[in-house]
Amino acid sequence: MPTVHLLDYVAGNVRSLVNAINKVGYDVEWVKNPEDLKNADKLILPGVGHFGHCLSQLSEGGYLEPIKKHIDSGKPFMGICVGLQALFEGSEEDPDVPGLGLIQKRMSKFDDSAKSVPHIGWNSAMNTSVGPLGAQSFCGLSPDSKYYYVHSYAAFYTPGVLEKDGWSVATATYGEEEFIGAIAKGNIFATQFHPEKSGQAGLRTIRAFLDGDQMQSPTPDTSVSREKKYGLTRRVIACLDVRTNDSGDLVVTKGDQYDVREKDGVNSGGQVRNLGKPVDMAKKYYEQGADEVTFLNITSFRNCPVADTPMLEILRRASETVFVPLTIGGGIKDTIDPDGTCISALDVATMYFKSGADKVSIGSDAVIAAEQYYEAGEKLSGKTAIETISRAYGNQAVVVSVDPKRVYVNGPEDTKHHTIRTQYPNSSGQSFCWYQCTIKGGREARDLDVWQLAKAVEAMGAGELLLNCIDKDGSNSGFDLELINDVKTAIKIPVIASSGAGNPGHFAEVFERTTTDAALGAGMFHRGEYTVSDVKDYLSGQGFLVRKPETDI
Repeated sequence: MPTVHLLDYVAGNVRSLVNAINKVGYDVEWVKNPEDLKNADKLILPGVGHFGHCLSQLSEGGYLEPIKKHIDSGKPFMGICVGLQALFEGSEEDPDVPGLGLIQKRMSKFDDSAKSVPHIGWNSAMNTSVGPLGAQSFCGLSPDSKYYYVHSYAAFYTPGVLEKDGWSVATATYGEEEFIGAIAKGNIFATQFHPEKSGQAGLRTIRAFLDGDQMQSPTPDTSVSREKKYGLTRRVIACLDVRTNDSGDLVVTKGDQYDVREKDGVNSGGQVRNLGKPVDMAKKYYEQGADEVTFLNITSFRNCPVADTPMLEILRRASETVFVPLTIGGGIKDTIDPDGTCISALDVATMYFKSGADKVSIGSDAVIAAEQYYEAGEKLSGKTAIETISRAYGNQAVVVSVDPKRVYVNGPEDTKHHTIRTQYPNSSGQSFCWYQCTIKGGREARDLDVWQLAKAVEAMGAGELLLNCIDKDGSNSGFDLELINDVKTAIKIPVIASSGAGNPGHFAEVFERTTTDAALGAGMFHRGEYTVSDVKDYLSGQGFLVRKPETDI
């Protein structure tokens, strides 16, 4: 196969990018030192996380000047996410670290006064129609496609400015802010979105760049208005609880209030409920249009060396066929291997990222870290898993999964915790409650409420909150809307609604009645009652903007 050179400087999940490049017919040759760039024809610079960290890594490794020379020579260059940001003068994220300066503009942070930040999800890449390519698209971009973005800083768009310098620009809008989603000029093509995580639409852009097929003339679908067609879609996430069954095989399971064993009518619990194989089910949900796939390891393989954890192989195999973001949860903590070797949470996360994960989800350890945060007078230690991983890979790489449950009280004065007045009093007539955090899969309650947890992990650097609800888990009665709305008022980072989804109407309800950023389903998909496509078709019929899967690259 023809080759493309890929520069990896600990840029998070590059396995999926390699798989995507292979998928479109190219092989990867790694750039291991600056000298290798002399032999590179096509060069791709991926990047995730902190602008200053990434650019500093490139500078310290001696890569910046060779990258400039590669671009100046006219050889094809593609930048992804921070790889796009590197083309600019610099970023508000780290004002003291310069970019390559090919574009005289700086990156700025999204306004979080009226929307969640980071900007996470599927958005458009619309040609501005005033560049050198006119109304044509470039590098396989289509105005009818959606692409996966995850970033807090962006290059905000001013009509006509970059076009005067010969750049072709495609933009997206988040809230009221329009920013650059992709940019091209001569031998340069760069995307703020992650094409390797953008399904078939993303694969198409990678192939177009590698094939040198810059200019295309798509025929956009004008059947609906721009307002209804373009912009950030509603995210639907498929979640797979993965554990070993009694025979030692990895299976996807699901339970009621976290009890995953079959009921045989005689004993309290039978065999672990087996709903399918993780890799096969992940591929199925991807093909149905899932915007993300989450694996929650609920066994943690406690007696297994970390480097041999079966979840690593699941990620490797899933990332070969699933080109949307993959999240892995369970066991992301400081660990001691059976041989006594100490492995940090950051090292554990790095193994998962190298195996194909885009995000890691931290559960019980986040609750413990939040308790220590408040015990220290709301001071950061810098040593928690959340802090170390987000510092290295960016806050968008860290999800905190919380399992709260309702505790009813007569009134706010009866507890020190943050309460809400609920529309659903308990059998004793109590109409106030607070949400108590739990650990160990809901088995142990802590003296910490969900508001405290949310604020603490946001301060530590978490990028998203996966908001479960023990009271709703397995109920098929819909999401806890009161919990979601309450938590959304506490934090700026995105919230994923989880627990309780039983039919497509529940997804419409949570998007209509809360400001949640995404919604997650599990059992209703695993049991075959509804598909991801069913949910998206229903949402679309109710007027919600959703991404539909594409089948041709």
